[in-house]
Amino acid sequence: MFKLPRTSAISFVFLGLVACGPLPVYYNTGSDQTRTNSDTLSCKVNALKDAPVANQIRHRPPVYYPGRQHCNNGNCWTTPGYWVDGGTYTVDVNLGLRSQLEQRCMAQKGYRRLELPRCSKEQIAALQSLPGRNQRATGLPENACAVQQSNGNTIILPPL
Repeated sequence: MFKLPRTSAISFVFLGLVACGPLPVYYNTGSDQTRTNSDTLSCKVNALKDAPVANQIRHRPPVYYPGRQHCNNGNCWTTPGYWVDGGTYTVDVNLGLRSQLEQRCMAQKGYRRLELPRCSKEQIAALQSLPGRNQRATGLPENACAVQQSNGNTIILPPL
């Protein structure tokens, strides 16, 4: 679970630091990180089969800006109003269902979903320089943090 893969030690640094806020992770006491990532991928694939991407194109309503009256030295004029396109966007209508299916699959495998703080640059650098700190632990330490790799996998790192 706390084993930091040597081949991907650098690949997750940038992705893990780009976003802010906590990182959702799955955790199961006694399951190592490789097994967790494998189970997560399996559940995501099954959820995608059961609730495939179903994009719908949606349109926001246009917005009307009415004309304004302008006056200068007693001379007044009115500018005409105009419409602005509200914009178009895409929604995956199965996204919520797919997420529920994934979470249910992971729960059936004994995982619980947690939100851990993202690891700082200093935590990642310190852990890479101390190979003895990457040992498997029996429980989730209170101050553990998470990093998302460029391949989408998540790694839980123990506190320093």
